[in-house]
Amino acid sequence: MSPELVSILVLAVVFVIATTRSVNMGALAFAAAFGVGTLVADLDADGVFAGFPGDLFVVLVGVTYLFAIARANGTTDWLVHAAVRLVRGRVALIPWVMFALTGALTAIGAVSPAAVAIVAPIALSFAARYRISPLLMGAMVVHGAQAGGFSPISIYGSIVNGIVEREKLPGSEITLFLASLLVNLAIAAVVFVVCGGPRLWRQGAVTEGGDSGSTDASGITGGSRKGSGGGTRTAPAPTAVATRPDAPAAVALTAPVLATLVSLAALVVAVLGFDLDAGLTAITLAVVLSTAWPDDSRRAVSEIAWPTVLLICGVLTYVGVLDEMGTITWAGEGVGGIGVPLLAAVLLCYIGAIVSAFASSVGIMGALIPLAVPFLAQGEIGAVGMVAALAVSATVVDVSPFSTNGALVLAAAPDVDRERFFRQLMAYGGIVVAAVPAVVWLVMVVPGWG
Repeated sequence: MSPELVSILVLAVVFVIATTRSVNMGALAFAAAFGVGTLVADLDADGVFAGFPGDLFVVLVGVTYLFAIARANGTTDWLVHAAVRLVRGRVALIPWVMFALTGALTAIGAVSPAAVAIVAPIALSFAARYRISPLLMGAMVVHGAQAGGFSPISIYGSIVNGIVEREKLPGSEITLFLASLLVNLAIAAVVFVVCGGPRLWRQGAVTEGGDSGSTDASGITGGSRKGSGGGTRTAPAPTAVATRPDAPAAVALTAPVLATLVSLAALVVAVLGFDLDAGLTAITLAVVLSTAWPDDSRRAVSEIAWPTVLLICGVLTYVGVLDEMGTITWAGEGVGGIGVPLLAAVLLCYIGAIVSAFASSVGIMGALIPLAVPFLAQGEIGAVGMVAALAVSATVVDVSPFSTNGALVLAAAPDVDRERFFRQLMAYGGIVVAAVPAVVWLVMVVPGWG
């Protein structure tokens, strides 16, 4: 068996063990990099560590550190409630508020699971309170996170754009960002219509926490209704109102919250306006906030997304070993050898979607896109469209309950039949896996973008 095939089989074993045994894929990948690098590729420690993504490590630590402080001092809660007040409590707009909020968080640098973990508990409590489909609300949160997930300063965007730059392929940061944004926006619109959105438009405005105005059992502000004879009558006060989770208490615009909002805006300006490193900027802002308000950030370091950091760094280190031993070139030439470039392209999209639905999107992107680089270098398929299609295929399926984001949504839903909700998420995830790769291939790859 060739060394290249051995390294690919070890990568497959890593994915299988991580999926079935709940072991961090990054830790497995580090062990695999050590084993394959020393025993198969005859690399020393320096050769194994050559692929360690030090710059990405700093981005992950800095950004998640800053957002851990934002969670601790109530800034994220303030953002959620400000958004709900902005739409004046219209029930039908609340799912779109959650979509936009998670999209904004990931677009400015939050890790997708972190953004979902922030917004999902509040979003699903609104869903239970105002009788919004939990599948609708959960899908809006996850697709919102992925809609903003490929901005130039996001984690996903940094990974993909970094790979494209290192391999000297044609790339477009804006095209990648817009591709994910538009695909997830279109899917969210379909889910909204199918899962009861039109019914929500017929409902009136709601009040946060039910502290003003009379409400009926649907959580709709009371008022005049049409009687059977065409006149109007006052809606009687309900004799029993269904118990729902209370909406979280609003957060005041305190000095720590205001400073954190300014810091988040400063991060965007520094990275986009002055081309400063996102990780170093975020960690500097986090240190300033920690120094000014140590009580609010005491636990922030422990809340850094260390499992995600381990995952990304481990997988990319193993990919570096694959690169050192020539596996990436070997695999890419094998895919290109199919003889039908468009067929090879759609197969890669489906591989990314299927594996990502049961494992980590970050992990599969870190492994799959480099494997496709030699195939793209042949020039028969547009690199910009292919990279965008692979990235979207590998992330849009995060609604699966087996993925991190889907599991967060499932865990955050209060007062639901959890087994039924699990089946709904699984069925919806299956539909996305079956349909989206073919659609993005048709729209992004077949026309030959890039």
